Amino acid sequence: MSSVEGSTSVSRPAELMRVPQHVGIIMDGNGRWAQARGMARSAGHRAGTENLRNVLEAAADFRIPILTLYAFSTENWSRPAPEVRALLRLVQRVIDRELNELHSRGVRIRQIGRREGIDDALLRRIERAEELTRDNSELILNIAFNYGGRADIVDAVRALVREGMASEEIDEAAISARVSTAGLPDPDLVIRTAGEMRLSNFLIWQAAYAEYYSTPTFWPDFGREELYKALLAFQERKRRFGGLLSGA
Repeated sequence: MSSVEGSTSVSRPAELMRVPQHVGIIMDGNGRWAQARGMARSAGHRAGTENLRNVLEAAADFRIPILTLYAFSTENWSRPAPEVRALLRLVQRVIDRELNELHSRGVRIRQIGRREGIDDALLRRIERAEELTRDNSELILNIAFNYGGRADIVDAVRALVREGMASEEIDEAAISARVSTAGLPDPDLVIRTAGEMRLSNFLIWQAAYAEYYSTPTFWPDFGREELYKALLAFQERKRRFGGLLSGA
């Protein structure tokens, strides 16, 4: 996973000659952002949710068709109960506050991840957001909520078993057609904020050939300029997919 440090002035969007069709972002560093400012971790999560609009607007401006945000993992339930409750309240608040605006901008909202265990009130909000925006096509926004990459693969295999597919018929395409992002292209680029160098169970099937980009910037400070740096880095990568480029 490559890392970028220092600052680079934002160039004109016209310089982006190759934009990824699907970008995944691991939104990390909210708690550390708050602690560095002598604030409670919950303040960092609030700042992180406030930053969502900036990143979504930038993604639309840069013509990214699909954005997948890692909002809440299956492992996050093990965090202290007050922090979990605060995170869930923030998710509800964001849906209530931003849904109509996102709909007006043509954003389609999808939740990927298990729905078991999600509070009924929050689940109703998620389902309402999906239904309202289901025909939008300007940008597909996947919210990975109660999501784990391994659980995603397990659920796909369980679906194959339920369908009675013979073992010799199971191949990569069969699994890809049953994971939570079925029907969408795999991510070309996975970004992680806050300097960590791991996937943390995010899209581990789908991101097998994704380019990785890590920045030390905490998520609340990851805005248009930081996203642009990631896109500039992406277009410099030579993507071989296990083969060789012509002339290499």
